[in-house]
Amino acid sequence: MKAIVYTKYGPPDVLQLKEVEKPTPKDNEILIRIYATTINYGDIIARNFKNISPRKFNMPMPFWFGARIYFGLRKPKITILGAELAGEIEAVGKDVKRFKEGDQVFGYIGQSMGANAEYLRMLEDRCVAIKPANMTYKEAATVPYGAIMALSLLRKVNIQPGQKVLVNGSSGGIGSAAVQLAKSHFGAEVTGVCSTPRLELVKSLGADKVIDYTQEDFTKNGERYDLIFDILGKSSFSGCKSSLKQNGRYLLASFKMRQLFQMLRTSIIGSLPVRQASKKVICAMATDKAEDLIFIKELVEAGKIKSVIDRRYPLEQTAEAHRYVEKGHKKGSVVITLEHNNKTN
Repeated sequence: MKAIVYTKYGPPDVLQLKEVEKPTPKDNEILIRIYATTINYGDIIARNFKNISPRKFNMPMPFWFGARIYFGLRKPKITILGAELAGEIEAVGKDVKRFKEGDQVFGYIGQSMGANAEYLRMLEDRCVAIKPANMTYKEAATVPYGAIMALSLLRKVNIQPGQKVLVNGSSGGIGSAAVQLAKSHFGAEVTGVCSTPRLELVKSLGADKVIDYTQEDFTKNGERYDLIFDILGKSSFSGCKSSLKQNGRYLLASFKMRQLFQMLRTSIIGSLPVRQASKKVICAMATDKAEDLIFIKELVEAGKIKSVIDRRYPLEQTAEAHRYVEKGHKKGSVVITLEHNNKTN
């Protein structure tokens, strides 16, 4: 089968189209014929991990060290990137119960990666589900990562209908899903923060208000929120504290040790009997579960989550897709499409 392989860290040119052995599913595995996958932030980091210092890494030092060991210190241990996918099940192991041959599925393989290829085998109980009936393969491939992460994180803060939520970094994979989930599923009043070129994108996702951070500082406009959800840790708790209501939450998807200590401190202060209300920092790790992806599928089919595709590239142009994503100009998802028997899906 064809796959995009890299055997050394570096720029997009390290990604090469090669013929590799087609996997065979084990008894509890499924074999997926991939029709679409995506290029995400994690792919960019993994491809160039040798040059990612702890300072550049968006998590605490122990996570960086663990990731370096996992992906490989001197050269990649995982040689095929790609964490999101949509495709059709070609074969199933004898013990598989959830799926059958011919099922159209979408999924998220996480840091195991391997979706930049014509075929991928997955354990049946991993984060994979039947594809939403109202999405194409290309559309469905863009959903799992952002929606799963956003749903898992937002569930940790108990959003109530009518509460005011601000999403800082609202145009990326997690941010765009967070805007849609906070609005259509949790019933919040949502403000998105992004750059000028992405204003219309965030508006189209259902945000009640969109702030262009190049023109306005949301921490200085006098608005107060029940939740400030910072996707990439670009703000600070001290800067956002005055923009939080009493009992407001400052939720971080990316964080360092300093934010962990802030979470501990605000949690202790908030638990004291003399404190009737307090503002808290929450550093959360998202989980990827099949049941969450099934729930997301239902939300998609109910029209509460949609995908936005910026560009499409064939598998052979994956390196070019990486170059485009690295420039930081994408508006929506960047999709890699694959052909099988001269058929594009």
